[in-house]
Amino acid sequence: MLQDALRKNARVGGTLPPKPRPSTDFLSLRARVQAIVSAVIIAGVLVLWKSPTSSLPATYALCSKANQIYTVELDRPTVECVVVDGSFIADMGSRQEITERWGDKHKTGPIFGAPTSTAKTGLVFKSLHQNHALVPGLSDSHAHILDYGKTMQLPLAGSQSVEEVVKRTREYVLRHPEVLNDTSVWIQGGGWDQTLWEGGEFPSWQDLDADPVLKGRPIVLDRIDVHAYWVSSRVLEILNPLPAVVDGGLIVRDESGQPTGVFVDNARQFVAAKRPPDSEVQLFTYYKTTMRDAVEHGLTHIQDAATYPNYVDFFVRMADKDMIPIRITLMAHIDGDDYWGRNFTKLLGYADNRLNMRSVKLFMDGALGSWGAAMIEPYSDKPNENGLLLSPPEAMSNLITQFIKDDWQVDVHCIGDRANRIVLDTFETALSGLEGPDRRPRIEHAQILTQEDIQRFSKLGVIASMQPTHATSDMGYAELRLGPERIKGAYAWRTLLDSGAELAIGSDFPVEGINPLLGFYAAVSRLRPDGTSPHGPEGWFPEEKLTRQEALHGMTLGAAYAAFQDEELGSIKVGKRADLVLLDRDIMKVPQVEILKTKVKATIIDGKIAYGRV
Repeated sequence: MLQDALRKNARVGGTLPPKPRPSTDFLSLRARVQAIVSAVIIAGVLVLWKSPTSSLPATYALCSKANQIYTVELDRPTVECVVVDGSFIADMGSRQEITERWGDKHKTGPIFGAPTSTAKTGLVFKSLHQNHALVPGLSDSHAHILDYGKTMQLPLAGSQSVEEVVKRTREYVLRHPEVLNDTSVWIQGGGWDQTLWEGGEFPSWQDLDADPVLKGRPIVLDRIDVHAYWVSSRVLEILNPLPAVVDGGLIVRDESGQPTGVFVDNARQFVAAKRPPDSEVQLFTYYKTTMRDAVEHGLTHIQDAATYPNYVDFFVRMADKDMIPIRITLMAHIDGDDYWGRNFTKLLGYADNRLNMRSVKLFMDGALGSWGAAMIEPYSDKPNENGLLLSPPEAMSNLITQFIKDDWQVDVHCIGDRANRIVLDTFETALSGLEGPDRRPRIEHAQILTQEDIQRFSKLGVIASMQPTHATSDMGYAELRLGPERIKGAYAWRTLLDSGAELAIGSDFPVEGINPLLGFYAAVSRLRPDGTSPHGPEGWFPEEKLTRQEALHGMTLGAAYAAFQDEELGSIKVGKRADLVLLDRDIMKVPQVEILKTKVKATIIDGKIAYGRV
């Protein structure tokens, strides 16, 4: 079989790691009982979760009479047929060419020998519907896997007022008797966005305490960008006393100096330190939710953009149990400015290339929506604010330099133009004269840039990891924050691409929706999903649009390149993994208004159905 010829050995820092041994504490009676309960619940869910809706033979050909199979390869952008043998792409071409090479049961396959299915019956051909299109597996280059599943337990995105957030939270409590009957249970949700509310001001603990069902309960609600927490008075009691000043963060206070219940950026760490850790069952619930939604939307690869050590351990446990239905690339992360790279061991091709970790995620600044993005000049709508640097520039420089020396790929969150400039300067110094392997440094978001700094990405080989839906979500207030001149360097996809920069496209879910076609539509239209923008139906700053080919590249081969996976993933090419997505309409041709009506008919990973049917 082809996969036997091409499969690469999994490596973890060069060798497979020993399985972790339980500690003495873990062997306590209570821990044993909890572990048994967790295992039973997870095993029970797994039986249902892994049941395929349909199957395919070991070797088969998918064919489109209209050549609506998009390879994302420049030399052959579309083909009529693609042959899958086991986990890999084995051949491509016209149906006649494929039939000549594979159809005669007495002939061997064109490259790797006769697959089992052709030895007796010939190659199995499956003809796609004339309206359907086949594309490489879609990759999200920047997302938060467990945070998404957690947020979906109490989703607050789209709430149009404080009152709606409070109502949703109250309804969540009433729906869960185990929460309603125990006022000590921490209630956690996310997705609120004060920019959608009249007045656009931050909420307060009084808003939560005004509801009798919520009063007295510990509640933590993440802002949509996860750069601010809104907490109840009970949480403030638990956190008391609080410092007056926080480096790289803000405890929002009222006129009398009392905390209002909103913690921005580094100040969130006080809340995180007090709330209880998630149990194994909770982590699995979050994970299962994300994996289900991912395959239903055609995602075959997700790059997790800030994976704490306990999360890494969880993903390894899932891999060891053969419970990773898609490909996951982790970006290791620990809070703090002391070098922590030696706390992690790289994961390379683990679990038959389902799990990888060779990069680290660092944070330079906050987010635009909470005035935390670090700006060179003050905000246009808050002249006394320049945003927040989450690490001192010297500390960030030391971290980046040491990580690069230790051969980690470095991915840095930068929203504001000051944050982007600091990190570009550091990359330039750290990479200067450096020989050896390709580092592929990344700036995550690269959201607001000066025109001069845009030109530096290509020169330095820095990948711009961008999220098109951030532009369409922020367009209602971004120009108010930045003013008419700075906004020209914001969400500048076309300018970056034309300068020679590599683009990797993602969503940042749960900050945005998990459906990758939301990003595809935003990239090519610069419109909200309802077809509107501050500049009308042609889109917001339409000169920054991408073509459909460029957008598809950014969420397939571009994303794969950003994860060092472009030799195996990202395009339909002989020898690459058979990760494919069948769509019910051709997103490369249909009218723009129909893109978001597109549904996934099937998600195929390693040649097997992960969702739907062909």
